[in-house]
Amino acid sequence: MLFYAAAALGYRLLLEAVPGVPRAAGLCAVLLLASTLFLALEGRPLATLGLRPGTAWARDFALGAALGCGIILLSALLAYGAGGFHLAKGAGASALASGAAFYLLPAFSEELAFRGYIFQRVEWSLGSWGGLFLMSVLFAGAHVSNPGMTGSTRVLASVNIFLAGAALGLAYLGTRSLALPLGLHVGWNWCQGALLGFGVSGTQALGCFVPIPHARPLWLTGGAFGLEGSLPCTLACSLACYFLLRRWPVRELKGPFFKK
Repeated sequence: MLFYAAAALGYRLLLEAVPGVPRAAGLCAVLLLASTLFLALEGRPLATLGLRPGTAWARDFALGAALGCGIILLSALLAYGAGGFHLAKGAGASALASGAAFYLLPAFSEELAFRGYIFQRVEWSLGSWGGLFLMSVLFAGAHVSNPGMTGSTRVLASVNIFLAGAALGLAYLGTRSLALPLGLHVGWNWCQGALLGFGVSGTQALGCFVPIPHARPLWLTGGAFGLEGSLPCTLACSLACYFLLRRWPVRELKGPFFKK
């Protein structure tokens, strides 16, 4: 896709011009710039991307963060109840604030990449449900080479990341704003990594607590990949998708391929 190609080129040029730029900050800057330029070519403002700062936007972000935390806490509770792990003291409260800052920009860059301009263009062509399915597949595919994606974990983790992508997409489709999906994404990563100390998509995190795994199957806890590779997360994500559909029904758009 031309948008992704332009963003990739812009990111490469940025790294050459500013070698020490943080990856997440660089990606956010490039994706925002690419989105602004592509929208300008269509005569549309950046606000149509779902970026409308204000009280309502902040409220939806907070609701999304609470939902993201809820998904992970439910996953952890199910795994804990089945004897999958116990928690030990970790870095303490200091990890909570640093984690919030650490996970914000990566979540923002992924939302711009998968629920931003491209999502809207794909939805226009395939309709809301077709766009949701395709972008959820791409979202899962983007994580398939992450650390810890091995053996049986790869299959379950891919399913869960697809479901997470679906939940994030439903959050956008129900509100036509990036506030709810961004909050959900940040809350998910923050709770899993900064609070509970699990790996986040295979990347190890310094958390307030440290999970100590028991001798249980990997499908119960996700192993090194984190709770995202567990069956409890599958159940929690499925419930979250149902909740999102009930609370924020999809404002469906029919793409031209489906119009008579």
